[in-house]
Amino acid sequence: MPELTLVSIVGGAGYVGGELLRLVLFHPHLRLSQVTSRRLAGKYIGMTHPNLRGVTAIQFAQPEDLAACDVLFLCLDHGESARSIERFSGLSPRIIDCSSDFRLRDAGVYEKWYQEEHPAPEWLGKFVYGLPELYREELTNAAYVSGVGCNATVVNLALAPLARSGMLKQVVADVKVGSSEGGAKHNAGSHHPERSGAVRSYKPTGHRHQAEVRQVLGNGFELSFSVTSVEMVRGALVTAHCFLKEVMEERAVWELYREAYGKEPFVRLVKQRTGIHRYPEPKHLAGSNYCDIGFEVDATRSLNHVVMIAALDNLVKGAAGSAIQSLNVMMGWDEMAGLRFPGLHPV
Repeated sequence: MPELTLVSIVGGAGYVGGELLRLVLFHPHLRLSQVTSRRLAGKYIGMTHPNLRGVTAIQFAQPEDLAACDVLFLCLDHGESARSIERFSGLSPRIIDCSSDFRLRDAGVYEKWYQEEHPAPEWLGKFVYGLPELYREELTNAAYVSGVGCNATVVNLALAPLARSGMLKQVVADVKVGSSEGGAKHNAGSHHPERSGAVRSYKPTGHRHQAEVRQVLGNGFELSFSVTSVEMVRGALVTAHCFLKEVMEERAVWELYREAYGKEPFVRLVKQRTGIHRYPEPKHLAGSNYCDIGFEVDATRSLNHVVMIAALDNLVKGAAGSAIQSLNVMMGWDEMAGLRFPGLHPV
């Protein structure tokens, strides 16, 4: 039997850390070594992540007690990974950081969007952006991988084929997101009487994930990007109005997206003519690493207006799942290893 790869998770008390635990514990090539939480040190994982009761007897450890391992996942608050990256790099030859600390390659761009200097700018060029569909070749030889923003991921996957074809002139994208995007720490906006039933414009302009979209897709088109909080726990759905440089009929859009994603294990094209599930819906993707993409060509605008629709689970494909998928690529394993769960229906 082949030796399992030893994995530790720093900051395992949050939602992304919990999803990583779930995926690591059932991954055929991984063995969980440690999971840290300063606040919960000494407590069993199942007390915080009740879905994992009876799955493992591992307890949360203090961050200072972290030992060397083969792969280290970082699930820390903004800025913490970057401030401690030298220490972490001494504990593991491979690091996957699920925060936003190393997503942007340019320190100046980081300062513009986060209104602060980067704590470790010399490390930015060492990290590969952890979206296998668009960075598979770079991930193959990577030692350090950044996480992906869930809103950025749903937009990047929805638009990448059109952007790379040079057809995009202008995009107006609105991402609707569930409450888990705000993390496990409560705040005034997550208080149940305020959050329940809300359709709240969270960021009409200036969302930080827009920087990731620009980095991935370039500046060859105008982009308006907004985020709206809606009544769901998991999920992100983008509705992107794409105004094209040339007329593009439905068949041409199909061909473009089939060529781009036809062999991708976790991207599904969803466009049915009948029924209630004609387009992507986050509800169908709960717990899965899939991103569903659909579209509609607007014949009333001379076919130069296409609405792209994409959905994913923000905690899986938008975070922990892409991290595991990136690790699979890094290690040369089956890319679907530990990620074959198709989601639930109904939920």
